Amino acid sequence: MTRRWLVTGCSSGLGRALAGAVAAAGDLVVVTARDPSSVQDLAARFPDRVTTAALDVCDPGQCQAAVAHAVARFGGLDVLVNNAGAGLFGAVEEVADDELRAQLEVLAVAPWRLVRLALPLMRGQGSGHIVNVSSLAGRMGFPGLSAYVAGKYALEGMSQALAAEVAPFGIRVSVVQPGQFATGYGTALAETATRIPAYAQGTGEVRAGLRGMEDNPALSRPELFAAHVLRLVAADAAPVRVPIGADAYAIAGAIEESARDELAAARAFVEGAGAPDSTAPAAAAVPAPVT
Repeated sequence: MTRRWLVTGCSSGLGRALAGAVAAAGDLVVVTARDPSSVQDLAARFPDRVTTAALDVCDPGQCQAAVAHAVARFGGLDVLVNNAGAGLFGAVEEVADDELRAQLEVLAVAPWRLVRLALPLMRGQGSGHIVNVSSLAGRMGFPGLSAYVAGKYALEGMSQALAAEVAPFGIRVSVVQPGQFATGYGTALAETATRIPAYAQGTGEVRAGLRGMEDNPALSRPELFAAHVLRLVAADAAPVRVPIGADAYAIAGAIEESARDELAAARAFVEGAGAPDSTAPAAAAVPAPVT
């Protein structure tokens, strides 16, 4: 079966590796980037399988045009991969309103928009697959990545609700959570305009780790990401959330263990509260519902 893909954020890193792998596997793919000249080599290598489109995912008109291009060129759309992203480093107090809006626009609003554009096509044909590229930061908050974490949590929450909503139509939803990959993410990470020295110690370790990612030879290669996404789409069934990468399951396992410990501690705290203090003011009566 030949599938028709649309992949966002293909100029480099994970998206570029995936677009090339999709075409090499024999499928058809709309390869998108803000500057389509950066992906013309893929179209030259696979002229019958690759078509390119300019796509800034924050531009509603370009999103609509990219989906329309998939229909015009390939007759429809089977797989949408929301891969495009950007990161912002800064503590909550350092992130300005406009910086937060920009981060959420890329990480949550834009994927939502593209999903909304793709779903009528997929519902009409009774099949399809939405793949949203999240992060292990979608499982845990990391200091200094407050806005990025907020965006990934939003993407994952939407994806889990979406999976239940569209399953009756034969549409699958996957959230892939890459670990550390050699993509240049750490060096491309933007920083807030406001920096407050008081937060330097608390966020410095995360910042240094991100900036030094490219010097780590143990980082997973983007080709591994591409291979796993191809397997995920080809599979008859899989979990909605799938960590990917050499370090992904060690990190995800530690996060889940910490979450279990937190839940146990919270339960012990609540159950150990005992009876209410008899000297405390009485709670206000709940008014009867008006009918």
